[in-house]
Amino acid sequence: MADQGSEGLLSPYLRRKRIQAAAPYLTGRTLDFGCGSGALAAQIDAGNYVGVEIDSLSLRLALKCFPKHAFVAKSPELSEKFDTVVSLAVIEHVKDSADFLRTLAAYMRESPSSRIVVTTPHPSVDWVHHLGASIGLFSKHASEEHEALLDRSKLEAAGKQAGLDLIYYRRFLFGANQIAIYAKSAL
Repeated sequence: MADQGSEGLLSPYLRRKRIQAAAPYLTGRTLDFGCGSGALAAQIDAGNYVGVEIDSLSLRLALKCFPKHAFVAKSPELSEKFDTVVSLAVIEHVKDSADFLRTLAAYMRESPSSRIVVTTPHPSVDWVHHLGASIGLFSKHASEEHEALLDRSKLEAAGKQAGLDLIYYRRFLFGANQIAIYAKSAL
C-alpha cells in the first residue's frame, strides 16, 4: 500500500480540501481513524490527537512528520473516548458503512457535543475518479479499493443503523466530495 493522499497528481490537493472542510468541526480530543501520513495532525494540538493507520509505510511517515503526535497501528482501547472522531476518505473503503460508523461511535464521549466527521467522494463522480486514477491524477490504489460510494441518503441511513443522527451535510469541491457530521441519536 502507499500514502494514497500523495499518490496521484491531484491527490495532495484533494487531501488539503478534505482537511479544510473538516477542520472547523474538530474540537477537543480527536481520534483520526485512517489517518494516512498524518496530514490532519497539523490542525490539532499534539496532546489532543491520536491517529490510527494500518498501513506501516504511512504510519512511519506520520511519525516522522509529526513526532509529538500519537500514532498507532491498531485501534485504541474502547475505554479511550474522544470529543471528535474523524475519518477522511475512508468510509468508501469499508464493506459495511453502518458497522464502520458503529465502530467510530464507540469512541465518542458521552456528551451532546461529541461528533463523528467523515468525508467521502460523491457517487455521481465515480467515473471521474476511475478515469483520473487510470491516468495518474488520483490514487490508483484508492480507486481500486473503493467498496461503495454513498450519497446523502445512504450516509444518513448508515448513521441511523449505527444509532447516529446526520446533523450536518455539505458537498464541496464542486460537488465531487461531501462531508457528513454525526451525533449520537437522542433516546
